[in-house]
Amino acid sequence: MDGGNKEKSNLPWIEKYRPQNLEELISHNDIVNTIKKFVSEDRLPHLLFYGPPGTGKTSTILAVAKQIYSPKEFNSMVLELNASDDRGIGIVRENILSFASTRTIFKSGFKLVILDEADAMTRDAQNALRRVIEKFTENTRFCIICNYLSKIIPALQSRCTRFRFAPLSTDQMLPRLEHVIKQEGVNVTQDGMKAIVTLACGDMRRSLNILQSASMAFDEVTEDNVYLCVGHPLRKDIENIVQWLLNSSFTEAYKNILQLKSAKGLALQDILTEVHVYVHRIDFPVKIRIHLLDKMAETEYRLMSGTNERIQLGSVVSAFQVVRDTIVEEAAA
Repeated sequence: MDGGNKEKSNLPWIEKYRPQNLEELISHNDIVNTIKKFVSEDRLPHLLFYGPPGTGKTSTILAVAKQIYSPKEFNSMVLELNASDDRGIGIVRENILSFASTRTIFKSGFKLVILDEADAMTRDAQNALRRVIEKFTENTRFCIICNYLSKIIPALQSRCTRFRFAPLSTDQMLPRLEHVIKQEGVNVTQDGMKAIVTLACGDMRRSLNILQSASMAFDEVTEDNVYLCVGHPLRKDIENIVQWLLNSSFTEAYKNILQLKSAKGLALQDILTEVHVYVHRIDFPVKIRIHLLDKMAETEYRLMSGTNERIQLGSVVSAFQVVRDTIVEEAAA
């Protein structure tokens, strides 16, 4: 017993506190209730779960599998594959086909194939999977999980009942976080909790990872500690950056932001994201705001392409300088 507890205490919190049954799921009650009905009436269709990471897609289907099968049956009745590991046609022809084609001798009912991150599968693999689903529907059910529905071929989509998992709301995340904090005895301040939820953006997995990292790095989980732990710019840093961009000369603004970036190890993309939010709060003329947002979007796109951060920082500072000069000219006129 002690060995089991010790083993569980070594687990990352995202696995340690993963819901074990449908009652423990904290969100998407309408989806959970529909699936409960499917299970109770023994009419489970092929399922397609899609939505952002950390919204409970994998947890939901694993909870369903644990409800349908006993621990002894689980390994022989459930095949769980992460399509990111092997996304070619071979995995469909070998692993999935051999699992689906063997009938269950000692148990009536169907087997369950869980395909996680299926949007990473090649088009050929998805077409092969479509034929497997058609052929073995009698004794096998498939649950396809993905982040982007557009990357799943229409032929597969049409064979499944689709459920969209939306990002979790703050009200849904807080009780679960408070439960983990209580169980682990973590010292978290109110602003620390708010920072975790803000940075998680509706991703429960991310919120637990941030909480675990911050609690291991600091004795007290405060707002500043959370931001430092994930390497995200602090609110006061963003205020300083916007202040420099709007009021300092090009050289001074560029130098100050570069120093802050180097001192705190910040990524320009994170700075851009936060400055973008700030720009919406400043009372700019509409034309000026549109120009600024357009320039920031261009810079972000170039950063995604792997361009030099120093050059792109110069581009951002330039955009703000142009905006500032335009405002001064219009005011003078």
